[in-house]
Amino acid sequence: MSTEMPTDCERPSLLSSLRELGTPLELLRFPLRAPELATAPRGDGRQIVLLPGFTAPELSMQPLALYLKYLGYDATTWGMGINSGEVDRLTDEFGRKVESMVARSSSKVTLIGWSLGGVIARETARLFDDSVREVITMGTPLIGGPKYTSVGKFYAIKEGLDLDAFELEVHARNSIGLSQPLTVIYSKSDGIVGWQAARDVYNDHARNIEVRSTHLAMGANPKVWKIIADTLASETAH
Repeated sequence: MSTEMPTDCERPSLLSSLRELGTPLELLRFPLRAPELATAPRGDGRQIVLLPGFTAPELSMQPLALYLKYLGYDATTWGMGINSGEVDRLTDEFGRKVESMVARSSSKVTLIGWSLGGVIARETARLFDDSVREVITMGTPLIGGPKYTSVGKFYAIKEGLDLDAFELEVHARNSIGLSQPLTVIYSKSDGIVGWQAARDVYNDHARNIEVRSTHLAMGANPKVWKIIADTLASETAH
């Protein structure tokens, strides 16, 4: 496990950010991959909870939840409405909810988070270790918090945040490491989160998988869905 501060991260370029405007066209290609998605491995009925990104509603995760239900998983959205971005508070509330789910079912929960939802998923796995089975993230700013995002500077001004100090805090948390299986999906075409910052360089067992997708389309990208389906099936086999 690495505990050195990553130094190769950058914010998305202006061109990458502008490519986010093409998200609707990217989503139109979804039906072309539908046949492949329909033949993905069947699920084992495990509990899966999906967490939306910053300021995103639960509805943004509903298509993926429905697909995972189709495969045979007990998939739901997180049940906490719009992601306000208050990571510490949301992690505590969500973690207690996950604990209750585990107490009722006697089985750990798999977490799938998009963007900032992935940060909350990973922090939940860290702080509520006995309740989380596995974590999958999509376009999640794992390094630097908001520092290497396209809106980082504006967010820092709005919240009175020192991005460099916050980066050190995030680094300290990440250096603790996670014990669960980790799948980290990122894209060099991401116009919101710098792709270098969306990789896990802390946990040796983490699987960093590159896809071609805008940030805003990642949660409905058929390639991403296929990776998630195959990952869940592979973890079940083991």
